[in-house]
Amino acid sequence: MERESFASPEIAELLNSYFIPIKIDREERPDVDAIYMNYVQATNGSGGWPLNVFVTPDLEPVFGGTYWPGPNHSMTAQGTLISQTVGFLDILKKMRDVWTKQEERCRESAKEITRQLRQFAEEGVHGRKLGEKSDEDSLDIELLEEAYQHFLRRYDSTNGGFSIAPKFPTPVNMQFLLRLDQWATMAVKNVVGEAECKHAAQLVLNTLRKMARGGIRDQIGFGFSRYSVTKDWSLPHFEKMLYDQAQLLDVYLDAFVVTRDPEMLGAVYDIATYLTEAPMAAAAGGFYSAEDADSYPTHTDNEKREGAYYVWTLKELRTVLGDRESNICARFYGVLADGNVARENDPHDEFISQNVMKITTTPAALAKQVGMAESEVVTILKEGRKKMRVYREKNRPRPALDDKVVVCWNGLAIGALARTSAALVDIDAEKSTQCRKAAEGAANFIRKELFDEESKTLYRVYREGRGDTPGFCDDYAFLIHGLIDLYEATFYESFLEFADILQKSQISFFHDPVSSGFFTTRSHPSLLLHLKSGMDAAEPSSNSVSASNLHRLSSLLNDENYSRLAMETVAAFEAEVMQFPHCFAGMLGSVVVGKVGMQTVVVTGPLETARGKKVREGVGVGRTVAWGGGEWLRARNDLVGSIPKDKQVVMICAEGECREMPPF
Repeated sequence: MERESFASPEIAELLNSYFIPIKIDREERPDVDAIYMNYVQATNGSGGWPLNVFVTPDLEPVFGGTYWPGPNHSMTAQGTLISQTVGFLDILKKMRDVWTKQEERCRESAKEITRQLRQFAEEGVHGRKLGEKSDEDSLDIELLEEAYQHFLRRYDSTNGGFSIAPKFPTPVNMQFLLRLDQWATMAVKNVVGEAECKHAAQLVLNTLRKMARGGIRDQIGFGFSRYSVTKDWSLPHFEKMLYDQAQLLDVYLDAFVVTRDPEMLGAVYDIATYLTEAPMAAAAGGFYSAEDADSYPTHTDNEKREGAYYVWTLKELRTVLGDRESNICARFYGVLADGNVARENDPHDEFISQNVMKITTTPAALAKQVGMAESEVVTILKEGRKKMRVYREKNRPRPALDDKVVVCWNGLAIGALARTSAALVDIDAEKSTQCRKAAEGAANFIRKELFDEESKTLYRVYREGRGDTPGFCDDYAFLIHGLIDLYEATFYESFLEFADILQKSQISFFHDPVSSGFFTTRSHPSLLLHLKSGMDAAEPSSNSVSASNLHRLSSLLNDENYSRLAMETVAAFEAEVMQFPHCFAGMLGSVVVGKVGMQTVVVTGPLETARGKKVREGVGVGRTVAWGGGEWLRARNDLVGSIPKDKQVVMICAEGECREMPPF
C-alpha cells in the first residue's frame, strides 16, 4: 500500500483534507496494533497486515480492514460497512461521506463495539482468580500428550512442517516436540509414551532438514527467511526477521545437541554468523530488527523486486563460476535455464528465468552423476558458494535494513547465542567466543542505553538514541530469558542479578493482582483494552516465557515467591490451556515443572573445568545451572551459600537440599 496508495496524489489529497493520518510502527507499539487487530478480527473474521482502521477522536474504531488496493487496481476488500469490490480510494470516499452525514451514529456504533471488545478482553482469560481453589490435577502432564497428538495430525510427512502453504517454521512448537524426549523425569515419557517422545523429535528433525535444504534458507549467505510461500519450503517470502533467527538458532542447537548431526551444526553456524556479523550486528552492541524482502536487482535499477538479492539465472551462474563449476552448483542447487519458480507462484512475473537456491541432492549422489570424486565435488560447492556470495555482495544492493534495536527480540538472540557459545566451547573455541561476546555486548548495551537504573524501567527501542516508548511485558520477559541463558553460559553473575532486578520490575509493572498472569502493557487511559495473552504465535507468548523465567529464577535463587508466581501465571490460563493445549506449547513446560519441580546444578571450583563445561552445554530441560563461587548469588541464595565454594564439586539442589553429583 505504501507504493500503491500512500504515494498517490489523489489519495493524499483525500487523506489530508478529511482525515488525520497516523502511522503506527507495530514493532514499537505492538499494544496499539493488538487492540485494533482484535477489532478487525472480531468484525471481519480474520486479520493481518497491513492493518488499516478508521477511529473516532476518542480512538474508538469505526471501520477497519487489511489490504485495500490503490488506484487502478481491483481486488476485494471486506469490511464491516463495505462488502463490494472496492479500493482504498473508494473506502476513503465512503468513510468521508458516512462521517460527514452520520457522525453521531458512527460514534455510537464505535462506543458499542468498544464496550463489547472490552468485555470480551476482560472475560478472555478464564483462569482462577487468586485465592480460588481448583482441582489439583486440572493442569496435568496429560496435556502434553494432547498437544503432541494435535501436531502429529497436522504433520506434513512429505515436506515436514505442521501446516499447508504458506508454511511458517513455528519454532515454539518445534522446541516443545523436540524436548519431549529430553525431560529427566519419567513422568513425561510415562504419559506421552517413550516411543511417542522419540517420534516427536523425529518430526522436528525431518522438518529442520527440509528447511535447511530449502529455499527458505539463504543457501549462498546466512540466515532464514520469514516463511515459505510453498508447502515444500522452496519459495520463501524473503524478509529476514531477528526473532526468527534467534528462535531457529535455539531449535537447531537443540537438534545438534541431541543428534550431533553435522547438518544441524551447519545451520547453527549459519544463523550464528548471520546474527554476529554485519548488517544484523550493531557496532555498538545489540542486533537490528530485519532485512526487507524487496531490493533493487542491480545498482542501476530504480524498481525493487521481491527476492532480487537472492535469486539467480543460470546465465549468471555460468558467468560467475565458469562452465565446469556452474554445472556442479546448478545441479546441487536445482538451477534451471527457465527458472525453478512455478508460474502459479509468480503472479507478478518477478521470477521469470530466476532460481531460488535450494539443495536438491547430496555431494555423494552428485559425484556419481558427474563421475567425480566426492571430495572434489565438495570443494567445488564450497568455493562456488563463496564466489557467489562475493559476487552478490559486490553487484547487488542489499535489502533495506530495519536498524531498530528492539529489546524483546534482542533478548531472544542473547539467549540463543549464549547457549550456542556454551555448546561450541569444545568444538570451535573461536566461534564460541564470537557468540558469547555478541550476547554479552547486546546485554551490556541494553543495560547502558535502554534501562533506567533509578526507576528500574526498560525502554523498548533504540535507533539513533533511546526511544520514548517504555518496555512492554515481552521486553522484560524475553530479556530476562536471555540473561538467564547468558548467566548459565558464562557464570557472570551480573547477568543473573540484572535478570532478578528486571523480574521484580516486570511483576511491579504488569502483574495482574486479581487473576495473576501478566498484562501486555501497563494500564494507560489512552489504551482501549488491557490485554493479556498466553497463546504462542510467531514469537512465544510473554506469559509462557514469564512462567518459565519465574521457575528458573526460583530454582537459581531458591526463591519460593517466584515459584508461586510461576504456577499462578500458568493457572491464569487454565481453561484455555485445557481446551487448546497445542496453542500454549511454550507454557506446557511450566506445567511439567509445576508438577515435578526443577533441579539446580551448582558447580564450584574453577569456572572452566571440564565438568562445568559438560554441565552447561546440554539442552537444559527441567534444570538450571549455577556457579557456587559468586558472592552475589551466595548472598541471594542461602542454599548455594551453604556449599563450600573452594571445593571442586558439582551439586544437585532441589526442594531445599543439595547432594553431590557422581563424577562424569
